[in-house]
Amino acid sequence: MTAFYPALRYTDEKSDKFWRVEILGCALVTNWGKAGTNGKYALKEFDSEEECRKEAEKLFRSKLKKGYAEWNEFDPLAHFYFDDEEFGLHPLTAHPRFRQYFTDELYYDCADEEAPFGSDEGADALAMLAEMLRKKPTVNFADLPRWLMDDEWELGYLPPDAPYDEEDVETSYYSDQVTLAFAFGQIKITGSIDPDLASQALGSLERMKKTHILMGLDQYNSPRFIPLMESDLRRFGIATKKGDHL
Repeated sequence: MTAFYPALRYTDEKSDKFWRVEILGCALVTNWGKAGTNGKYALKEFDSEEECRKEAEKLFRSKLKKGYAEWNEFDPLAHFYFDDEEFGLHPLTAHPRFRQYFTDELYYDCADEEAPFGSDEGADALAMLAEMLRKKPTVNFADLPRWLMDDEWELGYLPPDAPYDEEDVETSYYSDQVTLAFAFGQIKITGSIDPDLASQALGSLERMKKTHILMGLDQYNSPRFIPLMESDLRRFGIATKKGDHL
């Protein structure tokens, strides 16, 4: 169960900084930095939930004693979430809306080639997106798959709606992995998704059904991940239109 603590802020004539802590089960994440930035993240796991909770309360009280005060204006939904580089994927370093709609372990799997961030291509795309958003809060999300495949990797990007045959299977497969990584990555970090990128991701999932057959991957992998991602992405999109998010 997730436990939220109020965000704290410290200001004096020399500094203006924030600090916050959140726990989930036996895991604890701290997030700190200059007020107005997304700051740094550090995640730590404990042997028990009680030990984790005690550590969070100890840290929280320690900050109050140092002069930090509750920052009521802090909006966790307007904040960007970045993984602890040493720990990797974890719900505590994902946007609350991502946690709300993408609950399957697949979304935090760094080893499954079919997971959004499990392949080398997916992991690299997420890392590049995080690096971009740390530098500036807005990018052309819909153009990222083409940019990465064409400009950075020079592999050739195949849009999801482009006609293709068996000779293009490998290119389409990598293009789709990259597209899904950017789509789910945008939600994971920002809590929202560019409509054009969402459309590309749904197209990629549809094409992957055919690609898996052509590549023989359906012999080794459960097909559940395609309808799962498709369903979760559509559900997120519907909630976005209705304004039903957290």
